[in-house]
Amino acid sequence: MAEEKTTVGDIDRSLYDFKDSEEGFYKVNEGLTPGIVEQISKEKNDPDWMREFRLKSLEVYNSLKVPDWGPDITDLNMDDIVTYVRPNTGMSAKWSEVPEDIKNTFERLGIPEAERKSLAGVGAQYDSELVYHNVKEEVLAQGVIYTDMESALRDNEEKVRTHFMKLVPPTDHKFAALHGAVWSGGSFVYVPPGVKVEIPLQSYFRLNAPGAGQFEHTLIIVEEGADLHFI
Repeated sequence: MAEEKTTVGDIDRSLYDFKDSEEGFYKVNEGLTPGIVEQISKEKNDPDWMREFRLKSLEVYNSLKVPDWGPDITDLNMDDIVTYVRPNTGMSAKWSEVPEDIKNTFERLGIPEAERKSLAGVGAQYDSELVYHNVKEEVLAQGVIYTDMESALRDNEEKVRTHFMKLVPPTDHKFAALHGAVWSGGSFVYVPPGVKVEIPLQSYFRLNAPGAGQFEHTLIIVEEGADLHFI
């Protein structure tokens, strides 16, 4: 019988601890300033209300103390962290159109195989942006929306604005505020009333750039009587 693994240190991380080239990637400067937040907002083509939300969240971040619960993070210095890294590709709904180096990374993690076998929809994020998002036609026919957050902000703005960071607001704690200021990428799911999504939806997130943070935002709206399994 195989010995049970009890700590992170016991796990063979060779599957995950590899680094790809960052050639052609776009990064903001290290640190956390209003100028950097404005730059991220501009890169994301945010509507005015989201840009203001980010800047207000940064104000809240700067006003709050580091929480005294959780692990010791006294060595964390946000002046050393890059909060937005965009890979050298846009998002695609066709796996064949994802650049080979990024595709190979996700192939190694088993995403295409998992999608073929058991998923109704899948999203794959690389650093700060989704590079692949696809959903089965039969799920779309149920009226389900499964897309990236940037597309949702463009195509379903009122749904996003109504629910964005309402359960965990920026005022909740310092790092919720940090998220509100620099979020990028993530998935948006909407399931209409009474709809049962029988097969799971799944999103994958890969952080490749050393010294960077990943701040994906996943917003899931499941209406009354509906059902969803999201991984």
